[in-house]
Amino acid sequence: MAWDSEFGFDVTKFELKDDYEGRVEATLLSRKSKRTSFNAILYIHGFIDYFFQLELADWANRQGFNFYAIDLRKYGRSMLLHQKPNYFRDYREYYEEIDAALDVIRNRDKNTFLALMGHSTGGLISALYAHDKADQKVIDALILNSPFFELNASAVVNTIISPLMALIGKIFPNVISPVKLADGYAMSIHKDYYGEWDFNTKLKPIKGFPIYFGWLNGIYSAQRKLQKGLQIDCPVLVLHASKSVKPGKYNDDMLMADAVLNVEHMKKYAPVLGEKVKVVEIENGRHDLILSDEGPRKKTYNQMRYFLEKIIPKNKSV
Repeated sequence: MAWDSEFGFDVTKFELKDDYEGRVEATLLSRKSKRTSFNAILYIHGFIDYFFQLELADWANRQGFNFYAIDLRKYGRSMLLHQKPNYFRDYREYYEEIDAALDVIRNRDKNTFLALMGHSTGGLISALYAHDKADQKVIDALILNSPFFELNASAVVNTIISPLMALIGKIFPNVISPVKLADGYAMSIHKDYYGEWDFNTKLKPIKGFPIYFGWLNGIYSAQRKLQKGLQIDCPVLVLHASKSVKPGKYNDDMLMADAVLNVEHMKKYAPVLGEKVKVVEIENGRHDLILSDEGPRKKTYNQMRYFLEKIIPKNKSV
């Protein structure tokens, strides 16, 4: 993509194992800090998303981090015509491309410190990956930006309806569900509506993509595993907005709140991630905190910097 080269990113394509839909690939973007550094950040996007947050890469490079971002299979730069956009059945499907990205970061580029950063669904996947790979010591720090720990629904829906939808997803994974994401949040961030950010609406449509029952089952299974408790052994930073607003059609409250997920779910489940968890509330933040207005966005970057400065070994500092 012209955007990638325009802003100095190198692009690595991973040809992955075929799955139930056929050929699969993923895309890794990378841009090194101008300082000599062996510290890295790997960013994983959310649902109906891809990497376009240039300011995040700029910030990371200024801090002395080599920056990497992966468009997971069936997302963004990795979508293929025969695939259902953003579709998966099991969160562990993504481990193949994350493993490949870490091989590049650790072995090809010789980085010795790695912070894994995940937003929303990417936060859920990142947390489970950090837990499942804990014995391999591949992650030195974990940063979760508004992680998707539970469906944004009532307790009754999450207790009764969600398991039923998950069961349907096991039997009929390719059937489109009635669940849809409202367009209010996307309108609150895109420059052509009420936001200040530019992104490719073919890769991240304002009205989203269809949600399949198989995806709902995959999300439900991943969230149930996390909610039972993980044992992430590296330091974890969980960042969330100060409040949520009901998803739906755009309204101005969406400019200062999470209009996708319920922040109470993040507060509830953050402590079960491990023994080294720090939780920080960002006043007036949006769902993707780094796409918030300038004030909360600056606080988000500062909190990430404070967190990383405290845990990077002195002999690895930049």
